[in-house]
Amino acid sequence: MKKLFVDSDVILSSVLSSKGAAYFLLNEVNSEFAISNVSLLEIERGIIKLSLGKNQLRRLVKNRLKLIELKDSTKRIKKMFKNYVFDEDDAHVVAGAKRIKAKVILTYNLKHFNKQKINEDLGIVVLTPAQYLQYLRSLG
Repeated sequence: MKKLFVDSDVILSSVLSSKGAAYFLLNEVNSEFAISNVSLLEIERGIIKLSLGKNQLRRLVKNRLKLIELKDSTKRIKKMFKNYVFDEDDAHVVAGAKRIKAKVILTYNLKHFNKQKINEDLGIVVLTPAQYLQYLRSLG
């Protein structure tokens, strides 16, 4: 079973709609999905901003997501992972994926990540939920 680190936009998408690839992956696919404490704060801010209920998020975190702790400061994480992102606010995603030795980062913000460098240096592939589903289907 592959370890996947999930960006906050994918979590929010799965809470917003039960029809998309993000919802299907997080609710139907047997994989190990993880988020970090930094991601959780970002997701909680998004839930409030979008006026969504917190219960679905709580269930998702409890039942389907592994919560990992990034102990470095946000400033240090941004400095350590700046070469892997084009948006420094996403450095924590790469840090979290590296920490759990993820094979995949799921995100809708592909343009925020230096996908080639992440793959070359860390052995992690950056994909959208739909791309990952397509990959799973190709396995048969």
